[in-house]
Amino acid sequence: MPDIVHTGPGAGPAPVTARRHQEHFFAELDETGLGAVDAVAESGAPSSMWSEAWAKLRRRPLFWVSAAIIVLVLALAAFPQLFTSQDPKFCQLANSYGEPTAGHPFGYTRQGCDIYARTIYGARASVTVGVLATLAVLIIGTIIGAIAGFFGGWFDTILSRITDIFFAIPLVLAAIVVMQIFSGSRTSVTVAAVLASFGWTQIARITRGSVMSVKNNDYVTAAKSLGVSRTAALARHILPNAAAPIIVYTTVALGTFIVAEATLSFLGIGLPPSVVSWGGDIQQAQTALRSQPSVLFYPAGALALTVLGFIMMGDAVRDALDPKVRQR
Repeated sequence: MPDIVHTGPGAGPAPVTARRHQEHFFAELDETGLGAVDAVAESGAPSSMWSEAWAKLRRRPLFWVSAAIIVLVLALAAFPQLFTSQDPKFCQLANSYGEPTAGHPFGYTRQGCDIYARTIYGARASVTVGVLATLAVLIIGTIIGAIAGFFGGWFDTILSRITDIFFAIPLVLAAIVVMQIFSGSRTSVTVAAVLASFGWTQIARITRGSVMSVKNNDYVTAAKSLGVSRTAALARHILPNAAAPIIVYTTVALGTFIVAEATLSFLGIGLPPSVVSWGGDIQQAQTALRSQPSVLFYPAGALALTVLGFIMMGDAVRDALDPKVRQR
């Protein structure tokens, strides 16, 4: 008679012979100790936020495309003679609205100037204004925002109210009004200074918020407990760790200031006509928009491509430096 067992309360008896044919599987024992699992390689340098961001940027095609555009534009601005041997200011009325020929692939303007040469040389003025304005905005906005966010109190109150006043003034409108003062001496430095005078507010607010979110971290408290002064803690520990959103905005702002310079030159109150710039060429080409659209297409296309490159670079850098994106 086969043995019987009871499987549970109220359950009928089940023969043991029915269970003897069941196979049991056991996972192999992992003999790796916890010390080996949790061990950290001490020979290599610790990974920082910037190294992780660079590793992510290298894998993004958007970064390389935008970097190629920016490098090309900077090369045009620094060494335009490498891309054309023509003088952008040499014009012949006999070539007015002439068709593209050998050595002049974009044709001629109404005054008989080489469009290709003017497009190449126009990058210098626009990029110079954009770089100078961005550097000035970076310095002014970072200093004001860092002081307001780190020291707080009446520093924050006064500087924040000043920032709000300038923030309420439209950038282009203020530049139009102020540029009237420099009608006789309009240079790249003048235009950049005017744009920076009213364009620092956004970066100041970004810096203030970033500093406020970093200044209470443990490493800042540890630095202060070791005798580091508040100013040194701000310069050595807080600003480097609060720089990610500042760098992202600075990259995008450079393209914004290039557009602002082109807008002022288009309106006739930016760089003078004697300076070759994309905005000035766009302004001169608007009279022939229907009959000769190519005269407008090339400087406008160069301007749009430049701004697009900086915007794409800003997006790529933001995705690489954003902790929320890195955790995905």
